[in-house]
Amino acid sequence: MGYFPFFMDIRGKRCLIAGGGKIALHKLKKLLPYEPAVRIVAMELSAELARFVSESGGLNNDICVIKRAFESSDIAGMDFVIAACDDRKVNAEIGRLCRKAGIPVNVVDNREESSFLFPALVKAGKLDIGISTEGASPEVAASVRSQIASLIPANMEEILTYLNSLRPLAKEYIRDDDRRAAFLKDMARACMDRDAVFDEQETRKRLQAYGSDGLDTGTGSGRVVLVGAGCGAYDLVTVKGLRAIRCANVVVYDDLIDKRLLEHVSERCALIYVGKRCGKHSMTQEQINALLVKKAGEGGLVVRLKGGDPFVFGRGMEEIGALRKAGVHADYIPGITSCIAVPAMAGIPVTHREISRSFHVVTGHTASGNGTPGENIDFRTLARLDGTLVFLMGLTHLEQIADGLVRAGKDTITPAAVVHGNFDGTTETVRGTLADIAGRAAAAKIPSPAVIVVGKVVEIIG
Repeated sequence: MGYFPFFMDIRGKRCLIAGGGKIALHKLKKLLPYEPAVRIVAMELSAELARFVSESGGLNNDICVIKRAFESSDIAGMDFVIAACDDRKVNAEIGRLCRKAGIPVNVVDNREESSFLFPALVKAGKLDIGISTEGASPEVAASVRSQIASLIPANMEEILTYLNSLRPLAKEYIRDDDRRAAFLKDMARACMDRDAVFDEQETRKRLQAYGSDGLDTGTGSGRVVLVGAGCGAYDLVTVKGLRAIRCANVVVYDDLIDKRLLEHVSERCALIYVGKRCGKHSMTQEQINALLVKKAGEGGLVVRLKGGDPFVFGRGMEEIGALRKAGVHADYIPGITSCIAVPAMAGIPVTHREISRSFHVVTGHTASGNGTPGENIDFRTLARLDGTLVFLMGLTHLEQIADGLVRAGKDTITPAAVVHGNFDGTTETVRGTLADIAGRAAAAKIPSPAVIVVGKVVEIIG
């Protein structure tokens, strides 16, 4: 079949839906945002459909309900028809009558009797996307629809309204056709990269720049987004974070991320590694800050991709502070932090109503990387806490941490665990007590990074 995806204006067009059940409701919900004049013919409406029609405004929303069996005269004057009765023979007859009368018809679950198909729809303001497999697999179309919908900014309607308002302004300020087209294209790309619109002052500035000399105002006006990659497998990244990665001109990334995330960047995106291995930094923090400022100055979207959450011992605020000091716009997209997720994946909740009503996250090493935990961890305060203790980046100091807690008053039989999260979603876990956890972790050769958990929650088998 040769199904072509036309986009037609159906506002006010007369539509007949024959049927009053679940499928009829599904079709009605798809159609209603496009404001057709709908007539529903059915012996009875399901409670859900009746409620939806009532809540949608009934006749005020151009929905007319006729409670009786379908009659052949019902198709007269209709612009398109949907046969959604429970009786397949009635649906087939409606399809035959419509084809004979030259009226477009969709017969549910019957591609051969239909002259048009319903696509899986994505609608966000003026953005309309239809996906079809020509009836081969509606499930595949629905899956693709879900993936596409996840990439659309939450404020897509605002962005499209803004871009539409630029057209008359661009015509007024930019006389050259090619330059005007380039301006509109660059503004669309910038809004999608920013997931936001520009204010009036910035809009005028960009219009005047294109109108006077055609300069690309994207140069020198880039922005940086700190994106938390989550912990473990790549699919733990947030939808918003993944969208930023896909839109990025530059991705500056650390070592502790699933490299499969980098497969989502565009072909025009530059990848820059700034991580560390075996304690050796490829760049100092000051060099990373300077790099982010430099790349933002070149324009476009720079994504700073960091494992876990950038604000949980990830120096995220240091980087944002350096960027803002340099006059660079910086944003933040949270990530799933390892202090909660990695223990949870091993069946260890950091809180439990009957066992632990608080949890406390502690860094296992100093900001400078020097010294021992005893010099910068207040073990006396931690030992008095009843909640769960979670130590990050502390595997190499595990013995000192356990000893420090015991010396400060924690019982040697306090449960403890060490958990390493793998990029395939699995974990490597060792359980013990403060007395033996260091030896157990060493014997099991638990790799770094690992999360150390101390408290009764360790005894819960998830």
